[in-house]
Amino acid sequence: MIKSRTAQECGKADFGWLQARYTFSFGHYFDPELMGYASLRVLNQEILAPGASFQPRTYPRVDILNLVLQGEAEYRDSEGRSVRINAGEAALLSTQPNISYSEHNLSPTKPLTRMQLWLDACPSHENPLIQKIDIGNASRLLLASPNGEENSLQLRQQVWIHHIDLQAGEQQDFKIHGPRAYLQSIHGRVDAQGGGSHSQQQLVCGDGAFIHQEPSLTVKATTPLRALLIDLPV
Repeated sequence: MIKSRTAQECGKADFGWLQARYTFSFGHYFDPELMGYASLRVLNQEILAPGASFQPRTYPRVDILNLVLQGEAEYRDSEGRSVRINAGEAALLSTQPNISYSEHNLSPTKPLTRMQLWLDACPSHENPLIQKIDIGNASRLLLASPNGEENSLQLRQQVWIHHIDLQAGEQQDFKIHGPRAYLQSIHGRVDAQGGGSHSQQQLVCGDGAFIHQEPSLTVKATTPLRALLIDLPV
């Protein structure tokens, strides 16, 4: 089964310095039926105004993946570690108790646009505290995985995240590890077809889709497409 969640259905916020779209309950936006999906707790797209920052705060035990779409960001923790990422790069923060984290738009003149995912972390796993990856322009890239395979970012959870970059008419087939996955269109139009039920959905820019009990997924771009496939076995 594939069930879409359109960008129009998502929660939204506009605070002037921050504009946001929330797939799941977050901040002031609350829907008791959308508290996350398996171990995926948060999937936000946010725009920070020039020079804006999220002030230091602590987090639950999660892996936070930040994918910069436009601009340059810096992430800092209260123990002095930091990482800078530009458009086309991603950073993974393995949050720790009693450590606070902040985010900064480094440009005084340009907005920062990025996707942010939170994934529940297994209590027994510890990984590098800050990781960074260059996404490049491959049609498919394993962005993050449990064991850091294919030089991907290493998660503290059984989750595989694929970055998809296709031209119109191109397609990719993905094996799904377990009963659940989530497909998010960052920009572009995509036809998604399941390999079990043959369920099919068309997504446009900003739309997402819950994928349930599909052993595989075919992703076909009908316009230039950038998307994420989040494979969530548990």
